[in-house]
Amino acid sequence: MSDDFDLVLEPGRGIRLYWRDIWQYRELFFFLAWRDILVRYKQTAIGIAWSVLRPLATMLVFTLVFGKLAKLPSNGVPYPLMVYAAMLPWQFFANSLSECSNSLIDNSNLLTKVYFPRLIVPASSVIVSVVDFGISALIFAGLMAWYGVAPDARMLLLPPFFLMALMTSFGAGLWLSALNVQYRDFRYVVPFLVQFGLYISPVGFSSTIVPEEWRFLYFLNPMVGVIDGFRWALLGGAFPVHWPGMIVSFLLVVLLLASGFYYFRRMERSFADVV
Repeated sequence: MSDDFDLVLEPGRGIRLYWRDIWQYRELFFFLAWRDILVRYKQTAIGIAWSVLRPLATMLVFTLVFGKLAKLPSNGVPYPLMVYAAMLPWQFFANSLSECSNSLIDNSNLLTKVYFPRLIVPASSVIVSVVDFGISALIFAGLMAWYGVAPDARMLLLPPFFLMALMTSFGAGLWLSALNVQYRDFRYVVPFLVQFGLYISPVGFSSTIVPEEWRFLYFLNPMVGVIDGFRWALLGGAFPVHWPGMIVSFLLVVLLLASGFYYFRRMERSFADVV
């Protein structure tokens, strides 16, 4: 009898085994997340200030173009506040999408050396965006104090909308991270998608200007529901929620996350061979 044998390391076949593996490798998740945070804030010229300057610069440009020049309505709320309330979920989405899409390629050496649930890699990359979100939220609190606008009880409903933003960014990130491994051209597509999405999402304008007959098509962009939810929770009744459209956005978010997870798991076995 030959003593030779092959040892094959592969993901758990069943979904229960897969979630068990993720729990067993939770320390790797925290290590990767902490490493990405250190790289993000220690190895840049302006460090943490970058998380503040980007949304502030975007807010100033949109306020000038849409608020001052185009004279679009802000529903009685200072235009900078209206824009920045939308920048919170949008910046989180854009950062998470960019980080997730490149996460497998950036960690290719790790993927080819040891088995662990590959889902940990894009999931850990989202943590950096959560930190950015927290910093931006502090700036928004300062802006609200500056303009003398106080939140009401609706702010307690902000976590579900943040969860919706997280599900949107992670679902899209799973799709793009898997596609980026198979087709490297997708790394050039992501910046275009982010830039295009910025202008078709209600970041620089209010959803109230969208005609009623276009509302259903408009809410097929899942970030519309997320942004409208943030504005409603942070700035009150000045931005009423279109609940039918919100339901459409939520269902699309669930579909995006479920399909992203399915496709990622389907392609996961080939990642080590392709990267």
